[in-house]
Amino acid sequence: MPAGPIGLVEVEERAWVEVDLAALWANYRLLAGRAGGEVIPVLKADAYGHGALPLARFLLQMGARRVAVATLAEGRALREGGVEGEILLLGSLHPLEAEEALKLGLVPTLSTLEAAEALSLRARALGLLPRAHLKVDTGMNRVGFPWEEAVSALRAVEALGVRVEGIYTHLATAGEDAAFVETQRRRFQEVRRALGEGYFYHLENSLGLLRHGATAGVRVGLALYGLVPGFGLRPILRILARPTLVKRLKAGDRVGYGGEYVAKGGEWLATLPVGYADGLPWGAVRCVKGPDGRLLKVAGRISMDQTTVLLPGPVGLEAAFEVLSADFGPTGLLAWAEARGTLPYEVAVHLSRRLPRLYLLEGAVFARVG
Repeated sequence: MPAGPIGLVEVEERAWVEVDLAALWANYRLLAGRAGGEVIPVLKADAYGHGALPLARFLLQMGARRVAVATLAEGRALREGGVEGEILLLGSLHPLEAEEALKLGLVPTLSTLEAAEALSLRARALGLLPRAHLKVDTGMNRVGFPWEEAVSALRAVEALGVRVEGIYTHLATAGEDAAFVETQRRRFQEVRRALGEGYFYHLENSLGLLRHGATAGVRVGLALYGLVPGFGLRPILRILARPTLVKRLKAGDRVGYGGEYVAKGGEWLATLPVGYADGLPWGAVRCVKGPDGRLLKVAGRISMDQTTVLLPGPVGLEAAFEVLSADFGPTGLLAWAEARGTLPYEVAVHLSRRLPRLYLLEGAVFARVG
């Protein structure tokens, strides 16, 4: 049975992205309820392609205590965009980044004594108090002080005058290998017992929280954006487009590069002004939602800037098609990722910034980018 019409805010664009902030906040509250403690929104990679600056403003305004990004450049972009709240840098601080991190008021992650020494030295020169979180490696073997050396590492960092405010690690196999999750948790609990209270401990990621429960503070990205099915979370982003051409095909007409679709005759075709340059995975988008919510088949190959779809009948150029849906159906991000054999957040981070983005809250525009 076809779905109902697509709800629209009045938009004078031929193609655009909508982000539902009410759904984002509902996801945050659901995750916070499961965590029983602080939830840190992870906004790295432009909030997994959803737009870090407007989401940071919204989440901090709504009461989140801090947000996290991966790189110094991402933190700088938030500060330049007017974000004044606490920003945690998850990527291990390089000594060359210490001065700018201090000037921007970012809270870096320390994984080496070299970075701690640089942070301390530049802080003294600038007359600032250096603050940081300490990363301990409990089994992922990317960054962090070895968990067995956490006590000596903490003492060495604090001896440099750095105020360590948080201690954390990262789960390597959440949702895949429960036994190793427990191994990492046990190691982290040993670290916590050795270091004592007085620090903000955070451990679980999205899948760690949802599939294994919380034992400390949590950092969420994938779940925050509703990209984990089965837990009551809602995807928050969709792409809409209006046709630039609607035509009727004659028998034998071929559509698109390679002419893969050959018309039987009489079909109606709409050209939508979005393509793989906008983040539609080439070869993975098989259908879109029409103005009445019905699924419409993509005809031929997706082009860089255009996608052609078959219609049950003619529509006006003002009609809006839902190219990417905020759901777990065949036009959602998870379906795109599955068809491409990849992860949903890989698809999400490659969504193009060239489409204007509207950030909606209960039907009103909270922010616009582009």
